[in-house]
Amino acid sequence: MSAFDYDVVIIGSGFGGSVSAMRLSEKGWKVAVLEQGRELTEADIAKAGTSPKALAWAPALGLKGFFAQDVFQHVAIVRGIGVGGGSLVYAAVLLEPREAFYNDPAWVGLSPDWQSELAPHYQSARRMLGVATNPYSGVQDDWLRGAAERMGKAASESFDQVPQGIFFGKPQVVTPDPFFDGKGPARTGCNQCGRCITGCAYGAKNTLDRNYLYFARQMGASVLPERQVTHIEPLQDGGYLVHQRHPWDSSISYPPLKAQKVILSAGALGTQEILYASRDRYKTLPWVSKALGGHVRTNSEAIVGILADDPKADVTHGTTISTHFYPDDHTHITQNRFPESYSFMKLYMGPLVDGHHALTRALSTLFQFVISPLRSTRSFRARQWFKRISVLTVMQHADNELGFNYGRTMLRGFRYGLKSKIAKGGRSPSYLPQANAAARAFAEASGGTPLNMLMESVGNLSVTAHIMGGAVMAAHPDQGVIDLNHEVFGYSGLYVVDGSAIPANVGVNPSLTITALAERFASRFPSKK
Repeated sequence: MSAFDYDVVIIGSGFGGSVSAMRLSEKGWKVAVLEQGRELTEADIAKAGTSPKALAWAPALGLKGFFAQDVFQHVAIVRGIGVGGGSLVYAAVLLEPREAFYNDPAWVGLSPDWQSELAPHYQSARRMLGVATNPYSGVQDDWLRGAAERMGKAASESFDQVPQGIFFGKPQVVTPDPFFDGKGPARTGCNQCGRCITGCAYGAKNTLDRNYLYFARQMGASVLPERQVTHIEPLQDGGYLVHQRHPWDSSISYPPLKAQKVILSAGALGTQEILYASRDRYKTLPWVSKALGGHVRTNSEAIVGILADDPKADVTHGTTISTHFYPDDHTHITQNRFPESYSFMKLYMGPLVDGHHALTRALSTLFQFVISPLRSTRSFRARQWFKRISVLTVMQHADNELGFNYGRTMLRGFRYGLKSKIAKGGRSPSYLPQANAAARAFAEASGGTPLNMLMESVGNLSVTAHIMGGAVMAAHPDQGVIDLNHEVFGYSGLYVVDGSAIPANVGVNPSLTITALAERFASRFPSKK
């Protein structure tokens, strides 16, 4: 048998990949992490806070930032691409889901007690990600509290600061590592710049390059950026070839890497696409389950905005997300500050319109532009929009699913790619009455104009940063893609460890749960003999 380049190749450097890289390095395995995005500098991140071009990831258009927007027929998805994966652009919210997640019918039968089983892994995840309660409150938080009070007793009583993976030390003061007994990198206290979702250039946000990935590198793991995996091929005598290319420069070629084991941690979209390409296009993994692409979930969310009518308003002081509340048992609401580079999103927002019927709602929205053009286009024309906009993310624990197929698609210029489809329980929502109610309540509290996302109200798209599933954990290959140890059915030594493995709706920001499941996977993985 030919010598392996690495014991384990991990595809993707997000929460699943970085956890796996550190924990398997601890267990003596020679690890490489392949990441299609770039290794970012503080200067790159600082520029992305003000420049949409520096932020956006669209290599075909010459944009090599780290924030990607993928639009499908039924859903629009935002995600992070770069060394550190989604942690680069997440808002550092680290919430454990409520009990309904552990008892979700999609996976309740796979463990006697998911909540007890995952408890120690959540504890490890919180310690590694440096979870702390946000101590700061600004005007936007005051307005969210006002909205909660207007939405009833349950909402008002549940209003609170969010737990976050941020170092809330002294602003702009460099402090020796405060999380790992001085063994980690030095940190700088949060200065409340409101740019968490365009990356933290100041060393305050606990991105993966400052914890899991940092220690993986200390233990010898190789992190190889600008490596896009096309497909995976089993070797005749065991192990795998990982075929790779440069994401945007065709003059650069990489030979396939030989690995004893491979872990797919490319995110829900990336992992599905690699498995689909390997099975259906390159025919190298023909036994991957037909359940691939099924049980895809968002957090059943809707996004609404409120534009402050006062042109001098400034809500940007604070972390991107700092407070939240629960208006009922299955709905979770957070506020969001937007940095300057998000100003392109002013064109995404239009009048607030109710209605479960998609076509009626779309026509009603367009009618508002006709009869009330000045009010309907207020977001488009607003000066200092990013300082005046408050965005609410409204998430629910609901039983609905999307799915993905694979093939040539018009939305990708007839190249191969994923194609969305409707699955069980109806499509993920583009309208939530709780979201519109929250927007109106927030507008009353703040003196602002409530807005819908036009992709939701006119396009009938679910917009999400929390895509999960597609290569889910199951008891049998006719129900999912991987077993309880995250191993792909039919392929020994091939694993999926990321959000695509989760079959249930988390109902809150999923980063902590992905990390905990990755910790569970790694705890069950053997040490190298």
